[in-house]
Amino acid sequence: MTSPRAEEPHLPAVHALHLAEIVKRYGHEPAELYAAIDASEEALSVPDARLGVSEVEALVARARALTGEDALGVQLGFQMRISAHGYLGFAAMTAPTVREALAVAIRFAPTRTNALTLGLHEKGSLVSLVLEEQADFRTARDVVLMALVVGIWQIGNALTGKMLAGTADVAFPAPAYAERFAAKAPNVRFGQPCNQLVFDASVLDLPLAFADPVARQLAVEQCERSLDALGESGRLIARVRELVYVQDRGFRSLEDVASELRVSARTLKRKLSLQGVTYSDLLEVKRREVALLLLRSPSLSLDEVAEQLGYSDVANFSRAFRRWTGVAPGAYRRGD
Repeated sequence: MTSPRAEEPHLPAVHALHLAEIVKRYGHEPAELYAAIDASEEALSVPDARLGVSEVEALVARARALTGEDALGVQLGFQMRISAHGYLGFAAMTAPTVREALAVAIRFAPTRTNALTLGLHEKGSLVSLVLEEQADFRTARDVVLMALVVGIWQIGNALTGKMLAGTADVAFPAPAYAERFAAKAPNVRFGQPCNQLVFDASVLDLPLAFADPVARQLAVEQCERSLDALGESGRLIARVRELVYVQDRGFRSLEDVASELRVSARTLKRKLSLQGVTYSDLLEVKRREVALLLLRSPSLSLDEVAEQLGYSDVANFSRAFRRWTGVAPGAYRRGD
């Protein structure tokens, strides 16, 4: 087991322990799994331990070889517990509503991983929770993403005490095991332009069973300390993503975001460049995410969608949407 640098794509090492639980059910000892990355259970159990993406891929390959099971991500999702996410999970669990729990998860996700980011978009009666990949998970991709979409759904059910309805989109083709879990997992659509959970906006205001303002404050303070420990390079892009688009205020300019961050536009451009991205890159990703949600609303014409996204006409929007997804917005709306 290696210790990935903060800027390298990584996931929490606790997920290796969860994978070992599955392997054990198939009659194999956890040590057989951990040997794939030359790690011990003791090392993987350290709260801040991380796994590089290559190590995640190696663990998934070994687990599949030991169990003969391809649908490891679905099984990981069904056994996911919010307590496994440390202070972030505790802060979310003790929030008063789903909305505030998701706000905590989005803000502090960089303290857990830099391989994925979260974003929330609310338009009319629909909400999307977007899971954006920041790393190439290669052969482990379906496991990582299915574990997340099923796990988030499971955690939502547990925290609200309700069976939550909605759909999940994932950006990889339907695997051979998809039909085996169709009746148990949320409604999953494969081969979509992005990874997201889409549900009714009323879910955001559902109360959580374990709400506790005092415990939440303590957990949030610890999360803030963990975020500060990452330094500017570890949180700048996440913060800019958060500010690029603000509900009820729309898309914002580089100058507006720089002003909120109390730096000049030139300084912000330079800092983003050092991270390998541009403001335009982040703005375009956000426009794509919002576009996919707006197109789910049949009451909005394509002209109205284009306008809300800041395009001067449908033609410009259509060209951008084709670049993002490979299909026209009308075809995507119809499910062609």
